[in-house]
Amino acid sequence: MSISLTTRLTEMLGCRYPIIQTAMGWVADPRLVAASCNAGAFGFLAGATIEPHLMERAILDTQALTAQPFGVNFHMYQANAGEIVELVLRHNVKAVSYSRSPGKQMISRLKDAGVVCIPTVGALKHAIKAVEMGADAVTVQGGEGGGHTGSVPTSLLLSQVVDALSVPVVAAGGFKDGRGLVSALAYGGEGIAMGTRFLMTRESPVPAATLARYLAEKDPAAIIISRAIDGMPQRMIRNELLDRLERSGGMARLLLALKSALAYRKLSGLSLGQLLGSALTMRGNGEVTAAQTLMAANAPMVIQKAMVEGRPELGVLPAGQVAATIDSLPSCEELIQQIVEQAHLRLADLCRRAS
Repeated sequence: MSISLTTRLTEMLGCRYPIIQTAMGWVADPRLVAASCNAGAFGFLAGATIEPHLMERAILDTQALTAQPFGVNFHMYQANAGEIVELVLRHNVKAVSYSRSPGKQMISRLKDAGVVCIPTVGALKHAIKAVEMGADAVTVQGGEGGGHTGSVPTSLLLSQVVDALSVPVVAAGGFKDGRGLVSALAYGGEGIAMGTRFLMTRESPVPAATLARYLAEKDPAAIIISRAIDGMPQRMIRNELLDRLERSGGMARLLLALKSALAYRKLSGLSLGQLLGSALTMRGNGEVTAAQTLMAANAPMVIQKAMVEGRPELGVLPAGQVAATIDSLPSCEELIQQIVEQAHLRLADLCRRAS
């Protein structure tokens, strides 16, 4: 029995399978994105943590490694967002993903050029608003997902959003295999998006010492949500830094915020005015409090400690709870083939039961 995995998502993005590799900061680099795309998935480059002058180089490097379409992720409130939009258009990038502070004018400019716009949301009201602002599809991340996340489980959120929208809906949060893909399709989703599973592959740029911490974690309950990093709920593996921050007072967190802000300013090449402008945009949209504005630079800089410098005890380890059930580092090609084969077997079995 031949069972197709073609969905509206694959037709929209031009990929072989309805699987998205998400744009993890410091992780989703050209090598990982190209490997994901060459294996039949659709990969997104991380554009929110890269130095502005290196963004074009990353796009060109990805195009040199794959002939398949791929996307770029960025925050529309970041100071160089306009530059990234122009790079996307200049180099015919297939799609963009984004989260907070969608810019209606930017979305309109991208859509007019045929770029597919797929925001990631964590609540039904945000999904509805995203489509009103022009999204072609939405990725919904449930509370099981890693990094900044919401509180609604994926199964409940996915059902709500599928019922409310007519555009393709992609499920994120808790996926790693073919069984998960089939379950998302059964709920009415058009595919799945995975971050942690792609982070734990051979093409991942994450240093060995940090990957070892991911592989060592076997308790889903130890992959917790905390506000200690930047004031917003973020799911991560509990480690030495997190324990220290949760025990410390406000002054210690403020000092970390100031140190991170200075480091982020140096990395990004942005002026103090531009950084403040981005923060004020987020505050003006009612997305963050004053305290969260002060702590905004913490997440990217302390994540860098683990993901780039290979010092997991000093950085943040963003992870979906699914990380505790992963015990291998396959290549992207092996991973995608495993997912597809398992999905076909599960679908065939379900068809036999229904006949």
